Amino acid sequence: MAAKCGEIIAIMEALAPPELAAEWDNVGLMLGTPEADVRRVLICLDVTPPVVDEAAARGVNLIISHHPLFFRPVKSLRYDEPLGGMVRRLLQENLMVYSAHTNLDSADLGVSYHLAARLGLEDIRVLVPTYREKYYKLVTFVPADHEKVVREALTRAGAGWIGNYSDCTFRVAGTGTFLPLTGTQPYIGEEGKLAEVKEYRLETIIPTNRLPEVLKALLKAHPYEEVAYDIYPLANEGPAQGLGRIGVLPQVLGLEEFSLQVKETLGASRVNVVGARERRIKKVAVCGGAGSDVMKAAWDAGADVLVTGDLKYHEARQAESIGLAVIDAGHFATERLIVPALVTYLQEQLQEREVMVLASQQEQEPWYPL
Repeated sequence: MAAKCGEIIAIMEALAPPELAAEWDNVGLMLGTPEADVRRVLICLDVTPPVVDEAAARGVNLIISHHPLFFRPVKSLRYDEPLGGMVRRLLQENLMVYSAHTNLDSADLGVSYHLAARLGLEDIRVLVPTYREKYYKLVTFVPADHEKVVREALTRAGAGWIGNYSDCTFRVAGTGTFLPLTGTQPYIGEEGKLAEVKEYRLETIIPTNRLPEVLKALLKAHPYEEVAYDIYPLANEGPAQGLGRIGVLPQVLGLEEFSLQVKETLGASRVNVVGARERRIKKVAVCGGAGSDVMKAAWDAGADVLVTGDLKYHEARQAESIGLAVIDAGHFATERLIVPALVTYLQEQLQEREVMVLASQQEQEPWYPL
């Protein structure tokens, strides 16, 4: 069976919560409706005319892009202009567009994480923390014969994660009392009679972005007509999420050798390098896309080199002045690796649905070297 567009959005936002996006950014459903059925999804960096043609030819319902379809405010959509003409084509082909941009950059398993992992870095951590998720404590009361069913429903919906441990819950046995009033249909007990029931107090931890799904799962799995539960906001904070990543190479390399390795690994058409060729490289900072804003953070963190894209002349001079080596592998090459990563993620999440997830085959660098 097909998935609703809204279901796929929820899966994407579990990976890249919208609250991670920069204030100036525009993320989310750009075109379409959450209620529409989706059977084919196309993943790309940019929504361009060739990508739209590809989506139409491959029977796609939903395009998921990294860069937003609408980035700056749009005052008009003229069909005789590039953006308006492309939007018209999207509407004619009944194609929806969802974009995850800076929220996907900053996500725990987002663009910069995959860039660091692709380059073989170890001990990877966030370079510039911008967000720490808040948590809630959920407490509910379950009859003994349904404790396992409810517990598993909660953890499948995203409750009970602490670091690298899943299914973290606590339960204690006790006695619940209730009096079913006129018109009720109690799972246990009789109308008009005070009931005493052996129950478990079941509690677990929930990240903010999973709270709606966990409550939905609780109400569906719980056998009672009226489900008793408490939600407590916690002072606990989750792991840092944010811009860039920093890690170490398994072994020390020269800057020139590492630069050539970056070029080959990312399939970049060229790399521009700031720094002495013989400089020894061990600690590496990365930031997918345009990452000049994290140069100082990379230097402060003790990085030997920053791997990013879109470095301008004066920014290269700034890196030179503070003694930070930089490898500019281009915006496209440092971000394109998120496309296959998203394909794998969505395929895993949608394996029980009749939804095909495809990587765009029509994207390439907007320029080429001579």
